[in-house]
Amino acid sequence: GAYQVKTEKNQIITFIDTPGHAAFTEMRARGSKITDIVVLVVAANDGIMPQTIEAIQHSKAAKVPIIVAINKCDLPDKNITKIKNDLMKYELIAEDFSGDTLFVEVSATQKMNLDKLKESILLQSEMLDLSASFSGSATGVVIESKIDKGKGPVSTVLIANGLLKKADYFVCGNTYGKIRAMINHEGKIVNEAFPSMPVEILGMNESVSAGAEFAVTENEEKAKEISEFNKISSGSVKAVVKDKTSIFDNVSNKEELNIIIKSDVQGSSEALKNAINKIEHPEVKANIILSDIGIINESDVSLAKASNALLIGFNVKPNSQAKKLAEQQHVEIKYFNI
Repeated sequence: GAYQVKTEKNQIITFIDTPGHAAFTEMRARGSKITDIVVLVVAANDGIMPQTIEAIQHSKAAKVPIIVAINKCDLPDKNITKIKNDLMKYELIAEDFSGDTLFVEVSATQKMNLDKLKESILLQSEMLDLSASFSGSATGVVIESKIDKGKGPVSTVLIANGLLKKADYFVCGNTYGKIRAMINHEGKIVNEAFPSMPVEILGMNESVSAGAEFAVTENEEKAKEISEFNKISSGSVKAVVKDKTSIFDNVSNKEELNIIIKSDVQGSSEALKNAINKIEHPEVKANIILSDIGIINESDVSLAKASNALLIGFNVKPNSQAKKLAEQQHVEIKYFNI
């Protein structure tokens, strides 16, 4: 998710929220690439976790400065000195330890020192002398995408430069479209989006991967031309499954379990794919033949039947035609939401 916070001096800070769970590695990597400052949240009673180290590595690789927010500082079992000592191994040295990394001791539940955290972010941004152009064609990056039942493909875009307006034509990854509507983080419809403003956009022809670059074009022809070129460059050609044995030859003696994942949002789909791929089993190997977003449709059921695959729906259900076809073809659909 992405949202904006207003400071006491009416300055706006945009936050991109990335989950701390081990499965969301790619989401954290994307987050560090598209931000100016990383706020590393460490629990005062838990200390450094593997995901904390991973987040530091992503931030350093993207050359993004880090502010450490030590959370849960209201708890009696907090150990702030230990956290500061542990973080020294990763070159994050607090100012009271003669370093230059900003540390803020906060409590989210007690709303303790949250104003200090905002001040630290603004201080860091002044030191970095951050700027963006508010004129010209808008460019940005997709931070999340989903398929809405009533709205079609919906993407959350973070504007990096320029001004995005309703009815603008754009190209995004391998697809293009025209801005039909823009919704801000409060759920209100807006007609313009400025740099560092996250907006949900409606009007994309197809769903797009999170992390895809977004750019406004002069007209529809130009947008179409660029998206076609991107499709050829990325080589995104879908295989039509006719015979299981012809495409999925067993390389080893392991039995293969074909899996199709349909999820509500790109981030979850990505995390599930990564988690399943890491499962090691002496007799069975997981083989993900499709990982996509949106409701389960007839083609998903047909593919599951043709490839003898397990069909998994995460936070999504099938449409009526898919449900009917699944019953006829005896295709089992498993539903999960955790």
